Amino acid sequence: MILRIKIVCLLGAAVLFAQAAPVAAQDIAFSLGDDGSISARTVQLFLLLTVLSVAPGIAIMVTCFPFLITVFSILRQGIGLQQSPPNMLIVSLALFLTYFVMEPVFLAAWKNGIQPLTAQQIDIETAFLQSVEPFKLFMVSRIDIDTFSALSDLRYSRDSNNLDEQAPLSLLVPSFMLSEITRAFQIGFLIYLPFLIIDLVVAAILMSMGMMMVPPSVVSLPFKLAFFVVADGWSLIAGSLVRSYM
Repeated sequence: MILRIKIVCLLGAAVLFAQAAPVAAQDIAFSLGDDGSISARTVQLFLLLTVLSVAPGIAIMVTCFPFLITVFSILRQGIGLQQSPPNMLIVSLALFLTYFVMEPVFLAAWKNGIQPLTAQQIDIETAFLQSVEPFKLFMVSRIDIDTFSALSDLRYSRDSNNLDEQAPLSLLVPSFMLSEITRAFQIGFLIYLPFLIIDLVVAAILMSMGMMMVPPSVVSLPFKLAFFVVADGWSLIAGSLVRSYM
């Protein structure tokens, strides 16, 4: 009975597809118009799909997401937990904190570029420049001057590039990412120290008691979790990371 239902559904779908194929072909031919060509439309469609697939990654890389996710990953390693919290939870937490921090930048980009573009008040090029401007200001405020100078010296062109919103994106984005990762490792080192001290104390106590066969990480894990919970670690670290952008 189930097999018959499946066969009937497949036949019905085939009939609908056969009826809709000429209409779809007519729509495609109509969308191409007299002046358009299939090759040009194919290239445009390919470029559009490429931009849409890369856009989320680019949007994340010019926000505070790399900094937050790196700190949270180091924090999990410092506690000694491999899969708790899971990667999806850490990424989700970093994404929502990123939205919390970047909301003024997003609103500025929407009001300056995207909203006038949808209202057909400006063209695409102007909308792109005005939408990128708030992100440039945000990145400039967080870029380390030494990192920016080092990357600027590596460029083939010897034109002077100042650390301001007029600098090209090809220089601002990698400088911003490297600066954020460096700052995340610095904070991660400070976060890691208390858990390292607990591991050393537990290892010294086990050695003095002659329990050399007991892994120190197994004994120190409950103490690190208790220390982290008593200190309200998640709220403390998340609040400190967010305040660093204010």
